[in-house]
Amino acid sequence: MVGFMGTGKSRIGWELSRALALHFIDTDKVIERVAGMPISQIFELLGEATFRAYEEEVIRRVAKLEQVVISCGGGTFVNPVNRRVLLARGPVVCLHASPETIFQRTRRFPRVLLQVPDPIARITELLASRESAYGEADIQVSTEGRNSRDVVQETVQRLEALRVMVKEDE
Repeated sequence: MVGFMGTGKSRIGWELSRALALHFIDTDKVIERVAGMPISQIFELLGEATFRAYEEEVIRRVAKLEQVVISCGGGTFVNPVNRRVLLARGPVVCLHASPETIFQRTRRFPRVLLQVPDPIARITELLASRESAYGEADIQVSTEGRNSRDVVQETVQRLEALRVMVKEDE
């Protein structure tokens, strides 16, 4: 599961893992455990480069696991190394929502990248810069105005359709 912060990767990923009887891994939680501090502190004390190095290592390791749904941080898929690893492991599902919805979903929990005077403009700018990377995901699903059950159901259907297409190509 990839996509911008606030699109529902953790929630949908967890529910998807339950629907498919798979394990669930949230890479941000793994990074926090490895670093022994919240992501906001990693950014503040060690810098974004250190966070991204942790992220790359965690992606490399969790991509080797079987029977898992992996929820990635919002910037994870932007890194070409991470994108290559995840696409090779696949399938990759990218979740989407509007800048306004993302802001509403994230405003209760301060995000380092959104600590600016106009967070919606910042979200719009970041979404635009990440659009081509997110577009490489195998499946695109909107979470805009939808409950998690419907998003999970659509995702399961799209995964099944992709699996059938891959088998037909073999």
